[in-house]
Amino acid sequence: MSLPRLRAAPRQIWLCADDYGISPAVNAAIRELILRRRINATSVMVAAPHFNADEAKAVDLLNTGEQRAALGLHVALTAPFRPLSDGFAPRRDGCFPPLKDMMRLAMTRRLRFEPLAIEVATQLRAFVAAFGRLPDFVDGHQHVHLFPQVRDAVLTVVAEAAPTAWVRQCGRARSWRRLHDRKQLVLDVLSLRFRRKAARRGIATNPAFAGAYDFAGRPDYARLFPRFLAGLPDGGLIMCHPGFVDAALKSLDPLTTQREQEFAYFESDAFPRLLAERGVALARPGGSGDTA
Repeated sequence: MSLPRLRAAPRQIWLCADDYGISPAVNAAIRELILRRRINATSVMVAAPHFNADEAKAVDLLNTGEQRAALGLHVALTAPFRPLSDGFAPRRDGCFPPLKDMMRLAMTRRLRFEPLAIEVATQLRAFVAAFGRLPDFVDGHQHVHLFPQVRDAVLTVVAEAAPTAWVRQCGRARSWRRLHDRKQLVLDVLSLRFRRKAARRGIATNPAFAGAYDFAGRPDYARLFPRFLAGLPDGGLIMCHPGFVDAALKSLDPLTTQREQEFAYFESDAFPRLLAERGVALARPGGSGDTA
């Protein structure tokens, strides 16, 4: 008589909705997914014009009694957002430089550490003022936290002011790297140095990352998402951008209708069914599934 086969424990992953604070409609969609336990993390953009005490309270209330979602700081250092610190430079018309300019400045080492560190620390203090606690993790809007010079400022501030937070690295699992994906390949390369610097400071990172794709192509997200699970190890993180579209979002970000497609997928029955089929579960914030 054969013994019954034991079912393997599901892989615990993080599904993080970025950009909380960018618009009231996006905020509402993210809260709905947290309430339904379809995502287990969101990163908060305190520099966004539509983040305020009410929006902070609304998402924080969802963690009352039991933590449904990890809350992180989404560091913003690119246009159209404005610095929270008075002395930040460089600026373009009062805003951070556009992404391409910021990346060029970072790659050519033309940024200064002090203004970067002060701005990151100011955004961290704004998070603490809004939520009454430090963030569970720290990442960056448009992956700016991975850039040379910027990463040093971010990691220094985290090590000194939020040592219990983990930081997002954006490198794929080694077994799932494909050279044809140029966007993700850049993230793989930037994350290699980022992980090493974080480790030297004793800062935890997620073991692998997925979720990047060509937003301009507007692919079918329901067909795309299963690829993100392939090869993702326990503790891995998938970035997502679910939301509803409103005038505020349209004025700030080109990623609009694709957010609604992501939201529709996570709301559907197909999403939890896929997780069950692949032996995957969302990690419990504050529990054993925390990144280490």
